[in-house]
Amino acid sequence: MSEVGKFDRRMLEALVCPLTQSPLSYDAEAQELISKPAKLAFPIRGGIPIMLVNEARRLVE
Repeated sequence: MSEVGKFDRRMLEALVCPLTQSPLSYDAEAQELISKPAKLAFPIRGGIPIMLVNEARRLVE
């Protein structure tokens, strides 16, 4: 992966789920930020997290 597409893990400390305000976990393989309480996975595109609920993927239990 190029440097442009890499996610800055330090950004994770500042980001929270827009629905629950809970911390997020980073899934490097899927390039997603996971909100377990909201059961949503927010995509990371070009190194930029897309924190829009309508862009998030629902997690299956």
